[in-house]
Amino acid sequence: MSAIDSFLADARSGLDRVGPEKARELQEAGALLVDIRPLANREAEGEIPGSVVVERIHLEWRLAPDSEWKLPGVTADSTVVVLCNEGYSSSLAAADLQRLGLPRATDLEGGFRAWAAAGLPVETGGSPAVP
Repeated sequence: MSAIDSFLADARSGLDRVGPEKARELQEAGALLVDIRPLANREAEGEIPGSVVVERIHLEWRLAPDSEWKLPGVTADSTVVVLCNEGYSSSLAAADLQRLGLPRATDLEGGFRAWAAAGLPVETGGSPAVP
């Protein structure tokens, strides 16, 4: 196993990863869906309605429950589902969020592309990221 495969497996070992339908259920119940994909991907493929765009470089500062720069309403009890294109970098990001105090952080298996392939709602992309 390569180092990155081992790193990814370790990150995923602590996550209760969710598929597209479960992610939608969680969103409807109040979970925060966080899209960390680059603008070019969001413009080309679209976005999940109601998701919050936080570029990967800002993720920890916007979601750490004790960060002075966190998004309003984020607490240690928040359920957060991180998504990327295919569910790889989102696993690493969700594991980081758990280490920062969000034990209910996880990611979307298969990423945005799995959501879209499941026929779930998608809207035109290009929303600005949370600054």
